[in-house]
Amino acid sequence: GYVPEERRIFTDLTVMENLAVGRKVPADGRAPWTPEKLFSIFPNLAEMRGRRAAAMSGGEQQMLTIARTLMGNPHAVLLDEPSEGLAPVIVEQMADAVLRMKREGIAVLLSEQNLSFAGAVSDRAYVIEKGAIHFEGTMAALEADEAVREAYLTV
Repeated sequence: GYVPEERRIFTDLTVMENLAVGRKVPADGRAPWTPEKLFSIFPNLAEMRGRRAAAMSGGEQQMLTIARTLMGNPHAVLLDEPSEGLAPVIVEQMADAVLRMKREGIAVLLSEQNLSFAGAVSDRAYVIEKGAIHFEGTMAALEADEAVREAYLTV
């Protein structure tokens, strides 16, 4: 599944309708993601079941984008800058969602500039610039590598 940076949701549809659009039954017998299961991760969405997506905040729309992707029951998810522009409390919910995906056996590939967020949810890190890998290792190794952080991860 793919969760784009620019929240591609159907703004004229409700939360439940957006989730239905993303629904795909897993062919391999895995337990499917259901709205109820997703609402346990994103309780805010449960309260907005009938709300049109256009009336949701950016953070709520990002939650809906992730939830709709999970309704497709993917084996892997690519998250493109999931924390960008979100309030800290929403970023925390995003981290919980990523950790839950990992516990459910979903491989997560994260493209993220927020090192704190990435460190909270990632096992490995790659620093890539113009297609070239400049660092590959654990998050702990990245946090300890001052030269890489200074060269690529600071403004």
